[in-house]
Amino acid sequence: MPELPDVLLYIESLKPRILGQPLERVRLASPFVVRSVSPPMSAIQGRVVRALSRLGKQIVLEFDGDLFLLIHLMIAGRFQWKQDRYAKIPGKLGLAAFDFPAGTLILTEAGSKKRASLHLVEGRPALAAFDRGALEVLDSSIASFKEALTSENHTLKRSLTDPRLISGIGNAYSDEILHRARLSPMKLTSKLSEQEITRLHEAVKSTLADWIERLRNETGSDFPSKVTAFRPEMAVHGRYGKPCPDCGSPVQRIVYAENECNYCATCQTEGRLLADRALSRLLKEDWPRSLDEWEEFAAKRR
Repeated sequence: MPELPDVLLYIESLKPRILGQPLERVRLASPFVVRSVSPPMSAIQGRVVRALSRLGKQIVLEFDGDLFLLIHLMIAGRFQWKQDRYAKIPGKLGLAAFDFPAGTLILTEAGSKKRASLHLVEGRPALAAFDRGALEVLDSSIASFKEALTSENHTLKRSLTDPRLISGIGNAYSDEILHRARLSPMKLTSKLSEQEITRLHEAVKSTLADWIERLRNETGSDFPSKVTAFRPEMAVHGRYGKPCPDCGSPVQRIVYAENECNYCATCQTEGRLLADRALSRLLKEDWPRSLDEWEEFAAKRR
């Protein structure tokens, strides 16, 4: 899922291409991507884009007439920019196309589960209904961060990715943040010390800032074409079994639902392995509790 650094990069790349430009036409390949009824999508045709902004992980295009188009890419939604006017919408992945004088913005989504969405609303009160009131962490103070983080007692992984608490962080960057902060993803927010909260706040800001800068340098003046949650430069996310860049221990993971949490046991959990719900239930008392036990377990299976 595109998270705060990726969404910011999309916005920065779109501004020189569509800001101040009229939207000539909206083409829908899948009518189901539109989740609002009134005003109709045709209402923004011919209107000028006056601003682009971010609302959580959603991208907001503001048009003349106090109209706002909210685009939520969800997990597999992506943008393509084609310099050809009225470019063809890809057959399998294409959801919609937005035609501008300089080119076409195409919305795609991989996979069979179509979750990306478009909402068109009129007026700022209607736009505000989509604001979940989460903390914008890059501009946050330590006090506001602590208040948001500890307002509910959850694991750090859940709290960091809760769109009601903290804005723009998902599965990938939460793994990287917790690794940098040297904190267990399963630690409860109620158990954090003041020092740990400060360390986590610093890790959130520095991790996001580093990745925003990295993505900017990587993209340059081009339009981002490789927006992915799995990057080889990441410390732990998507790197199960590979060595931690800081200590060399194999990266571990917890699999749950459609996601997984990646962490370094040496750097984050004092060498303890966190119970994977599926495997620990299957193995029961044979589930390894430490890296040493895990290596013994793995050796027996070779």
